[in-house]
Amino acid sequence: MTTRRDFLKVGATAAAGIVFCSCGLVHNAHAQQPRQTLPVSVNGKRVKTIDVHSHCHFREAGALLGADAAKFQLPPVNGAAEAFIEIDKRLAAMDAQAVDMEVLSINPFWYDRDRDLAGKIVKIQNEKLAELCGSKPDRFAAFASLTLQAPDLAVQELETAVKKQGLKGAAIGGVVDGVEFSDPKFHPVWAKAEELGVPLFIHPQGVPELNKRLSGNGWLGNTIGNPLETTIALSHLIFEGTLDRFPGLKVIAAHGGGYLGSYADRSDHPCLVGPKGCNPEIKLKKAPTEYLKQIYFDSLIFTPEAIRHLAAQVGASQIVLGSDYPYPWELAPVDRIFASSSLSDDDKADILGRTAARLLGISA
Repeated sequence: MTTRRDFLKVGATAAAGIVFCSCGLVHNAHAQQPRQTLPVSVNGKRVKTIDVHSHCHFREAGALLGADAAKFQLPPVNGAAEAFIEIDKRLAAMDAQAVDMEVLSINPFWYDRDRDLAGKIVKIQNEKLAELCGSKPDRFAAFASLTLQAPDLAVQELETAVKKQGLKGAAIGGVVDGVEFSDPKFHPVWAKAEELGVPLFIHPQGVPELNKRLSGNGWLGNTIGNPLETTIALSHLIFEGTLDRFPGLKVIAAHGGGYLGSYADRSDHPCLVGPKGCNPEIKLKKAPTEYLKQIYFDSLIFTPEAIRHLAAQVGASQIVLGSDYPYPWELAPVDRIFASSSLSDDDKADILGRTAARLLGISA
């Protein structure tokens, strides 16, 4: 049985650049050094690169959790310590990756807390995010945190974050205490986001109902569970008619939208094959796959072929740059786009930053 000490020893080895995994893989984390440097140009034209999927934490918020803080803010994974941003180090990392701007977000660890405690955590985080972004407005923007288990409070938090704190939208999980985002209780939050014209960034937390099946080697709770949760969340928004109800709602899905983009066309067939599984009172305005063209997807899907396929399914105009930094899933996000030969120069410029700039109201 692997102990926490053993796990941390592996983490220390990984930090040095080599990961030896019991599944028989050897991976050099520095094998692909970024080739692009700032300023980035596409066909001779300057492009502001904007990474919409990057993370941070604040100790002041974690302090409200007492002994539980480390569980959520310092899990035994590479990059966890770097989530507590030291500005000079973070800027150096961004420069090394040819990223002009990071859009910071905090994965929600407070959905199971009571309203008052969660509200205090969110208040601190949004204030600290605004402060950080204000210190380097040319390098950082942020998505607000929301007390989504209390939708009335979340509406207030979102309005304050956007109108008073200068945040660019909100980061949310994939489900709240087992309640899907298509539930009417969340309609006021989606209505407020639509009214403000700001995006909601869906970042999954895994599927705890499958913890037993996803246990064992390979960190399957994340490897499979995270993309699966995003797939479920987006599918409910589509099939329950939520995206029809809020046609102006801007949704950005992490990790390329999970598995939905890779198997989307199956979504156009279930009501033909199994009509009893579909509610006749919910009459979608278009085919399920057509809704993918009003959702945005980050580029954290690892290969040029995956980027090609996602662009073919949803349109390159719906893809934005994402890395998950400081967690080392993708240490050369800009290079990944340049390596995608299927993309036109305009496509590359859009993915690297122009689409995100339009979505977030950032000067390109």
